Amino acid sequence: MHRRSFVKVGAAASAATLTTQAQSKKAGTFKIKLSSVFVDDQEKALKFYTEILGFIKKRDIPLGGKAKWLTVVSADEPHGTELLLEPSDHPATKVFKKAIYEQGIPLTMFAVDDVQKEYERLVKLAVVFRGKPTPAGTGPVTATFDDTCGNLIRIFQAA
Repeated sequence: MHRRSFVKVGAAASAATLTTQAQSKKAGTFKIKLSSVFVDDQEKALKFYTEILGFIKKRDIPLGGKAKWLTVVSADEPHGTELLLEPSDHPATKVFKKAIYEQGIPLTMFAVDDVQKEYERLVKLAVVFRGKPTPAGTGPVTATFDDTCGNLIRIFQAA
């Protein structure tokens, strides 16, 4: 009797796996490998994101003029998601950045192991926060700071 139950459960699990795999093929297999932040000055941003936040430079490819394909990655995940430090000289970008900054909306969020420790470390490095770390309702502890490049960035405590 137990064997029959196992076979039925096993067959059902296999069918569910096949269904999930088929749905994945229909829906695509998207991955986040690159994200971007608009920055007022790429060199200033590179200095802040590497020397203050601790990212490492991954790519630095000239695109003509002053613009570069300039990315950083987490020191813990050098082959992980890249963050493009993208020039914000397009008029639409300037309007967008100004609006969300003035409304206190972070452009992006970064995970950290301990928000309180990062907050204290960054404050010692003269990073300006919008407030002390606080729980986001029933969600994670967060803190928002100015990246010196025209953006608010929020850090959250990874679970």
